[in-house]
Amino acid sequence: MLAFGHMKLTKTHIASILVLLFLAITFLGGSAIWSVLGLADDLTIEGTADVVRSDAGDIGTNWAEYGGDKGGNRYVAASTINKNNVQQLEIAWTHKSGTLKGRSEDALSRAALQTTPILIESSLVYCTQFNEVIALDPGTGKEKWRYDPKVPTDTRPGNQYTCRGVSYWKDTKAGENARCAARLFTGTVDARIIALDARTGQPCENFGEKGTKHIQSSISLRWPGEFQITSAPAIVGDTVVTGTSISDNLRTDAPKGTVFAFDARTGETKWTFDPLSGSPNIRGGHSNVWTTIAVDEARGLVFLPTSSASPDYYGGNRPGDNRYANSVVALNGETGMVTWHFQSVHHDVWDYDLPAQPGLYQVWRDGKAHDVVAQVTKTGLIFVLDRETGKPFLPIEERRVPQGGVKGEPLSPTQPFPVNTPPIVPNKLDPNNAFGITLWDKLACKSKLESLRAEGLYTPPSLNGTLAYPFTGGGANWGSAAFDPQRNLLVINMNNAASHITVHQAAEDREQVNEISHDDEFAPMEGAPYSMTRAITLSPLGLPCAAPPWGVLAGINLDSGKIVWRQTLGTTEDLAGGLALKFGTPSLGGPMITAGGLTFIGATMDDYLRAFETATGKELWKGRLPAGGQATPMSYVWKGRQYVVIAAGGHARAGTKLGDDIVAFALPE
Repeated sequence: MLAFGHMKLTKTHIASILVLLFLAITFLGGSAIWSVLGLADDLTIEGTADVVRSDAGDIGTNWAEYGGDKGGNRYVAASTINKNNVQQLEIAWTHKSGTLKGRSEDALSRAALQTTPILIESSLVYCTQFNEVIALDPGTGKEKWRYDPKVPTDTRPGNQYTCRGVSYWKDTKAGENARCAARLFTGTVDARIIALDARTGQPCENFGEKGTKHIQSSISLRWPGEFQITSAPAIVGDTVVTGTSISDNLRTDAPKGTVFAFDARTGETKWTFDPLSGSPNIRGGHSNVWTTIAVDEARGLVFLPTSSASPDYYGGNRPGDNRYANSVVALNGETGMVTWHFQSVHHDVWDYDLPAQPGLYQVWRDGKAHDVVAQVTKTGLIFVLDRETGKPFLPIEERRVPQGGVKGEPLSPTQPFPVNTPPIVPNKLDPNNAFGITLWDKLACKSKLESLRAEGLYTPPSLNGTLAYPFTGGGANWGSAAFDPQRNLLVINMNNAASHITVHQAAEDREQVNEISHDDEFAPMEGAPYSMTRAITLSPLGLPCAAPPWGVLAGINLDSGKIVWRQTLGTTEDLAGGLALKFGTPSLGGPMITAGGLTFIGATMDDYLRAFETATGKELWKGRLPAGGQATPMSYVWKGRQYVVIAAGGHARAGTKLGDDIVAFALPE
């Protein structure tokens, strides 16, 4: 099934209906069908990203961080693999962790392999779905060591059993060969930060309690999985910084979303930061940092991408803009004090939290490099800020947005919009352009859309149902963007799907709500006067009412803000029994760029790693994966040979094939 949260679209529906579409296209002709369905013929915007800088400087010289470097460029300065030979790529080695063996069905139904390995201390190191940390030989994939923190698998985590990466730190005060002079830090599903010797995988016993720092929730948890860590910790100087992932929409009196900073040697707490500290009038609730933090080591700054304040779909208990929520917040890494912040959504009631690592890039303009922060969002908008001040590098303006929320809802009258860059995916859905496999299906979608409140982006939730487009899965998500420093080109994948949100009077109990909304996702929002249901907006035949492409890859010039190209991302092959229609698919995972002029990305719901020409967006190659590639790839050079590596382990809630593979591609020796 296709599922984001608990919003589901079954593969059975997709397979049967897309076969009908294939037959219709075959017998009635493609152009007639496209007209009936309301599909665009071609996404591509004609353009080429020109080279504006002869080299990338010191960017991409290794891959020692989850995002390639601390600023998340996801770029490697290696060009052995390039557009002239990428068709020759083959699997060089595969490593199987074995982590799925013996797991309960419940645990497997919540598992997602989202890791990106790092290359440190002559080892390729990654973490599994269940938080094991494994070191491999970079040239063969042979396992060197493994550490198992033995996380519980009966915790029902709100955000899957997953681990996106580990982080590396070198102790400059320790002897070169001293134990734990080089350390790995990893977060776990049960909210521990663990320090390991990077060369042996043994715990660093002088950190915390015998290598482990337990992070305590601010209040008692309803169940163990309400509070967890999913993303790699950030390292700034000798400080380890981590956020936490908290289940949304359960209650207004939720655990605080505190960001913690620890001494990398001892585990002692250095500072904490509450993203709602700028809003003293908020009663209960949290804003947290669940995705990847970025670091500017030279400036000593950490950049937090913060979430919406809870609960997501009602804000009567949190009047005002909710300062520091839905924001890029630049903190002093040593003290935790705020240097500047930029808010992407004021008083969020749509679950449009910042899902991706802020990108710390150098944009080349008029022969000079400018340090920026680029933030991609669930709304499909991209904000580019000056890294020193937080002021817009590309212009941003406040625009009036729809009003008239439910009783007690103090909406913001305006929201920020980038001026130069249009949305990467649509945020308005005309009922006349509804998607349908048949005229009946299309008209049913049209009728459903007409029944919803839909005034464009930021239409508030309502008692009768509101269209949310893009839906809470994006636009962009945790896979983040990649940046080509030679072309000023940001490459990002985004989802194009709509959902509908309905708030209900709190007096309606769960059974009553389910009777109204059937299989929609339900959230009680305890403490608020409303509960909530949401679901992907589907036709009677089970396909999205928003027209394809359902997945998009785009290249944006960060000097001008202009979209250079857009490309459909993914096919229906693994959703429709081998029928590979180029409709695009929702994606989870991000892109990676190489100096060979290539962008690699998995992420889609068909099991492939793809290579695109970075300058034009043209697809050049795809390699079959043994399971879903819902992760971000990386690349490195080892003993003169360049490898491209991706985790292929699938995503249970997205319905892709589960596995436990790390797959390395390379040119033939």
